[in-house]
Amino acid sequence: MAASAAELTDADAGRPAAPVRGSAPGAGLAWLLIVVGAIGALCAAIIQVEKLHLAEDPGYTTSCDINTLVSCADVMQSPQASVFGFPNPILGLLGFPLVGMIGAAVLAGGRFAGWFWAAATGGLMLATLFCHWLMYHALFTIRALCPYCMAVWACSLVGFVYVAAFGLKEYGSGGAFERGFYRWRHLIAVAWLAAIALLILFAFRDYLG
Repeated sequence: MAASAAELTDADAGRPAAPVRGSAPGAGLAWLLIVVGAIGALCAAIIQVEKLHLAEDPGYTTSCDINTLVSCADVMQSPQASVFGFPNPILGLLGFPLVGMIGAAVLAGGRFAGWFWAAATGGLMLATLFCHWLMYHALFTIRALCPYCMAVWACSLVGFVYVAAFGLKEYGSGGAFERGFYRWRHLIAVAWLAAIALLILFAFRDYLG
């Protein structure tokens, strides 16, 4: 006689859940995501508040208006500051808390499937690409820097590198690229940030020189 639905349900309830493929991320990655999420969200919030002050008073001096080179007002009042019809910081206020929450969940012992890490990597990759587009315009179109914006660039980049490295190691094909990316993730992040610093120096070489 076929087992009843109730019997099957009871049997399934006592059966251990299928293990999630891959090892759990370490506390290092968890704390990195928490810090990146917190700094990114804080900087996005500051930018948004300053942008609101500028909307009310175009003559307002922001907290990071230092000189013609470091001028947040020039960046915040540019067309690139509202690419999608609303202030760019809104994206950071939505995205960075999610990054921090992932870190907190991992720190609490949470484990996620490969598709989750792929989605997180994709989201951070899009954020990093968008930040690089904004960076290009800040350096070569607007010709001014916003320290809070640069912090957001760095947070997006670092978050992307480390989440991608973990995902490739745990859920990739195990090839040389995946192993190498994970092994050299620290160097990749530092070299990438150093390349951005050199690009900034190049873009403003006349001002600095």
